[in-house]
Amino acid sequence: MNSNYKVSGNIVDLHQKKIYKGTVHIRHGTIDKIVEENTDSDIYILPGLIDAHIHIESSMLIPSEFARLAVVHGTVATVSDPHEIANVLGIQGIEYMIENGKKVPFKFYFGASSCVPATTFETAGDALGVEEIDKLLSYDEVKYLSEMMNWPGVIYGDPEVAKKLETAKKHNKPVDGHAPGLNGEDAKKYIDAGITTDHECFTKEEAFDKLKHGMKILIREGSAAKNFDELIGLLKDYPQQIMFCSDDRHPNDLVGAHIDDHVKRAIKKGFDPFTVLRVASLNPVSHYKLDVGLLRTGDDADFITVDNLEDFNVLTTYIKGEKVAENGNSLINSVSEKTPNNFNITEIDPNDLSIKSEKRNIRVIEALDGQLITNELEIEAKKDAEGNLVSDVENDVLKIVVVNRYQKTRPSIGFVKNFGLKEGAIASSVAHDSHNIVAVGTKDKDLAQAINLIIKSGGGVSAVAGSKAKLLELPVAGIMTNGDGYETAGKYETLDKMAKQMGSQLNAPYMTLSFMALLVIPNLKMSDKGLFNGQKFEFTTLGANN
Repeated sequence: MNSNYKVSGNIVDLHQKKIYKGTVHIRHGTIDKIVEENTDSDIYILPGLIDAHIHIESSMLIPSEFARLAVVHGTVATVSDPHEIANVLGIQGIEYMIENGKKVPFKFYFGASSCVPATTFETAGDALGVEEIDKLLSYDEVKYLSEMMNWPGVIYGDPEVAKKLETAKKHNKPVDGHAPGLNGEDAKKYIDAGITTDHECFTKEEAFDKLKHGMKILIREGSAAKNFDELIGLLKDYPQQIMFCSDDRHPNDLVGAHIDDHVKRAIKKGFDPFTVLRVASLNPVSHYKLDVGLLRTGDDADFITVDNLEDFNVLTTYIKGEKVAENGNSLINSVSEKTPNNFNITEIDPNDLSIKSEKRNIRVIEALDGQLITNELEIEAKKDAEGNLVSDVENDVLKIVVVNRYQKTRPSIGFVKNFGLKEGAIASSVAHDSHNIVAVGTKDKDLAQAINLIIKSGGGVSAVAGSKAKLLELPVAGIMTNGDGYETAGKYETLDKMAKQMGSQLNAPYMTLSFMALLVIPNLKMSDKGLFNGQKFEFTTLGANN
């Protein structure tokens, strides 16, 4: 495209809160001037959209491929916490994300991951201490200290946590929060320590409690956690304290929609478009001090055009003056990229998955569709003739396995309800936050096969049912592919459908599976070291007290 051009239509001015006919003149990637004048064009010109909190890795795509898919939906920038790859490869993983993101016309902003490893109750591939945090926060591309999941450490003054918070203050960069369910005096202490945002609220009451203490709330709608309907009413009274985010978005969902979906749904619920668009662009730019244009003279030419403000169909996307998407087609080219990894185990045997319990009842994780939190159930155990605990397919109580991928140890075994599989097994090395291998299945043989497919390929997502086996390889840190984003979305869609054909009723079975090892979200989860109580923040026994 010529570096000097103009775009005419209905200009949506968020700063003056008015829409007027006019022309935007672009010169060498910036907005040279905006002229109010009559024009025949009926399109709407407005600032590009920003995902205010996302883990790019959960799309299973490297940043350059993520960008190719996201720009179609009007996304021009992301605020990304790279702690998924940091848990596998440390600071080198974050630097990999930054460098790859620079290879395409898209504005990636990253955080310095505050909790790597997320807890001491699981095995990760690397760690980030105060020294690494300090180094990362000195980078221009790193705009904040990312989600402080160790809220007990904040409240009770853990020295390491306090040093990380002080390091963020030294660099004058904000601190993101992560405190599901925290309220009252504890929430106030957390916020007073300098935590500025939270994307984990799942009730209005929790959000109101945090908002009144000055915290900003991110309304999340991702592939697994969906809080939009519960929280969107906050826009009415707190338009300056709200942002939109997806947190985690699988590739097939990213093909379908991104932050444009938040905008469409909010407008359809009757919220003023100026308020909605402020939340989707201006608020994150202001909070994180992003170098993203907001459709003003002198700004970078980061803007989109849509057909109207009701249907909000994105027609074109521009980033720093370059047209990167048009009429549903990405104009960003794929780039060739290396595949760093960290896999240090050999295949397992089905016999490795045998487990016994003297107890009549066992503790069972209850997975909840559309939520990261789980419940703890006590259910009568099903045993085989040798006294081994086995899946109870009829009552949907299935074996769940977590395998340490960084060193050879005995698999950790528990049970989970609501995955609904009637046959076979599914497995993934995308398992927040440490990305060990997590699997759910009906029989040990199938579980072992699904796990071994991932081990042999150095990472991936798999499904096994009888003689049928499918695998999406993820060679970058065992959590991403450097392949084509649209092809990856198609392969993932096939696996998702296979899991549902095997009986799962979950909206996103693999995304839900990936959070079964996320210990910082209550109530009951699985670590590679055992069953974990996320409320008490301690290990618990598989056998219940009965």
